[in-house]
Amino acid sequence: MSFNTEIDRRRTFGIIAHPDAGKTTLTEKLLLFGGAIQEAGAVKNNKIKKGATSDFMEIERQRGISVSTSVLAFNYKNKKINILDTPGHKDFAEDTFRTLTAVDSVIVVVDVAKGVEEQTEKLVAVCRMRNIPMIVFINKLDREGKDAFDLMDEVEQKLGLTVTPMSFPIGMGYDFQGIYNRWEKNINLFSGDSRKNIEETIAFSDVNSPELDGIVGAKPAARLREELELIDEVYPEFDRDAYLNGDLQPVFFGSALNNFGVRELLDCFVEIAPSPRPKESETRLVDPKEEKLSGFIFKIHANMDPKHRDRLAFLKIVSGTFERNKPYYHVRQKKNFKFSSPNAFFAEKKEIVDISFPGDIVGLHDTGNFKIGDTLTEGEIMSFKGIPSFSPEHFRYINNADPLKAKQLDKGIDQLMDEGVAQLFTLEMNNRKIIGTVGALQYEVIQYRLEHEYGAKCTYENFPVHKACWVKPDDAKNDEFKEFKRIKQKFLAKDKYGQLVFLADSDFTIQMTVAKYPSVKLFFTSELD
Repeated sequence: MSFNTEIDRRRTFGIIAHPDAGKTTLTEKLLLFGGAIQEAGAVKNNKIKKGATSDFMEIERQRGISVSTSVLAFNYKNKKINILDTPGHKDFAEDTFRTLTAVDSVIVVVDVAKGVEEQTEKLVAVCRMRNIPMIVFINKLDREGKDAFDLMDEVEQKLGLTVTPMSFPIGMGYDFQGIYNRWEKNINLFSGDSRKNIEETIAFSDVNSPELDGIVGAKPAARLREELELIDEVYPEFDRDAYLNGDLQPVFFGSALNNFGVRELLDCFVEIAPSPRPKESETRLVDPKEEKLSGFIFKIHANMDPKHRDRLAFLKIVSGTFERNKPYYHVRQKKNFKFSSPNAFFAEKKEIVDISFPGDIVGLHDTGNFKIGDTLTEGEIMSFKGIPSFSPEHFRYINNADPLKAKQLDKGIDQLMDEGVAQLFTLEMNNRKIIGTVGALQYEVIQYRLEHEYGAKCTYENFPVHKACWVKPDDAKNDEFKEFKRIKQKFLAKDKYGQLVFLADSDFTIQMTVAKYPSVKLFFTSELD
């Protein structure tokens, strides 16, 4: 296949939602259709020891939540599909925001009973800022929930979207009978038995056919006809350009757990979703069809396999092809690197891959050369924009609970911080280590992983800080900056990359500091430079 054909058949997308809306279950079912796995493990069902394919970290299996983004790929209808299943929990939103820099489109999952929830609003706002095409999947239709029209109104109002239903439910909860697929003009009936693989669809070219009454009953059939008429009047026709520009969002209904409505979503998705799109770098717009490789690291994961202590850096390829054993230029480090075993992810299996194309995600074995936001090219000096590191909101001293394991603890903290799980600050005054996180749940994850992956135990102690501000003085030699450092020395620390950080105890302190030392600039994000 030609290079351009390979790009055109790629679909790289993220699945986003509030926790528990059914993202991971939907990912499983998509893999099932793609033939990538034989049996889906319900994430919440503790009887199934297998756990979900995409939740590979032990703590995720125990808690039934996703705490890091998983990368999975499969082939379907001659398309190569790359899914990034993101954590929904707000304490891990930073990982999700970074992942959104690596996707070309998004599926938003909404729970039929709970409707649009807070975390969904935040994530959709990020997608709208970047004009990422979105498809909405309204999940759990086998349960009692809100009326379909009310839900679509809520999606439009709360998320600021313009929707057009591509499928529509016949009944809901106990009365749920199936789905009318407006995209393909057919009906898929629900048997309520999730063990059956995939339901047969009954094609209806005409909804007014009396056959419909025989299948779903006269009343539901009459109601469906009314609702479909209303849809034609109220909602815009699907327009692919409007969808690709982020101006129109198709809506699908279904129940991921019961494997229902997922095929309709996938069939439509592979046809309408964008292939890899151009990406803005700091110097120019990079087109995927350029011959030379460019790509960026959006995620680092230590201990993918606890037996091997390996660290993988996830590279999203923006342009050109990535070939095994070919040297590529690491822009920040200004030197070339070769990769003898780049990994592709095929459901649960990692495979070594000889060549990868734009849109693909490649796992590179890393010994500490990469950090999030790094760019690889064939020599061009550029970096991709918008991969931020956020100012933490929780701060704790980290103490070693086992003096014999100091080395393991240092190594563990070092590697976990590289993943972007949290940020490490070292106080200038006494070299004590402070961990800053965006969400409190991350402390548990860090403690758990230090113990189970590195054999190190730690305890935490509260450290009363409101926000971390990165410090950039206009002139590092002037008296004002020296005075600032002298007065604030108790609250000054260095981050992992040696940048000076001011740990302020309140908003008021930040305002006073800015007023008193105008030449000392404070920033709340450190664009990883």
